[in-house]
Amino acid sequence: MTLEIERRFLIKNDQWKEFVTHKTFIEQGYLSYDLEDWIIRIRFNGKNFKIALKKHIKNFTNYEYEYSIPNSEGEKIMATLTNRIKKERFFLEVAQKVWIIDCFKDKNFPLEIAEIELTEEKEKVILPSFLAKEITGLTRYTNLNLTKHPFSKWETKIKK
Repeated sequence: MTLEIERRFLIKNDQWKEFVTHKTFIEQGYLSYDLEDWIIRIRFNGKNFKIALKKHIKNFTNYEYEYSIPNSEGEKIMATLTNRIKKERFFLEVAQKVWIIDCFKDKNFPLEIAEIELTEEKEKVILPSFLAKEITGLTRYTNLNLTKHPFSKWETKIKK
């Protein structure tokens, strides 16, 4: 059983850029629509496709299973989906921890979200100075929800 334990944050400035080790472009779409059920996602990282199945358990822990699929199949599936997002993903090393910054594109621009994966929920984390409000558990900011309710259409924008 694979568990994903992560915390997510909004970003207040560009100081994170000095910690970037590498980046990738991601396009992902969803084959499910309900945050309360299993979420089925397909993701293309510029090289290959993966299907992921995720289900929220508690607090900031989810089941997560991810499988590679042939590019030809991934292309066919992705072409049928309307609920997709695009983002540039930056990998950072801060205080010997790996952080991810997602900079959303298209309808979700200029939203930027930082996340860190943990080994357990009680794990202590030193929060970098570029972080703003914690959004862990706020469904409004889930990638699935951003496909249905893009950031550019929100009436109330984020406060950093």
